[in-house]
Amino acid sequence: MTASTCNLLNLSAQIQALQALRYTPAGVPALDFEVLHLSTQSEAGQARLTQFTLRAIAFGMVAEQVAKQPLGAQLQCQGFLAAGKSGKGLVYHLQSFESLF
Repeated sequence: MTASTCNLLNLSAQIQALQALRYTPAGVPALDFEVLHLSTQSEAGQARLTQFTLRAIAFGMVAEQVAKQPLGAQLQCQGFLAAGKSGKGLVYHLQSFESLF
């Protein structure tokens, strides 16, 4: 199987939970958090409500910036999906975001 380069997820989301900012052994800031997405999508000509939560992680300056956001903050996010540490579930790796006020 050849690796693909198409794994980009743009998502509007709300911060649901924030862990304490931590540092990797290399000294890079890291932040584990959870986001909630809620939207209405069109599927087969019908409106469909989509709602889900994702575990998320950010590193470096992005982690420091997310850590300053209050719970409930609305964000426009960009990142990618990867398997969690245990290989189970997906984790959203946030690479950039804008606050939506």
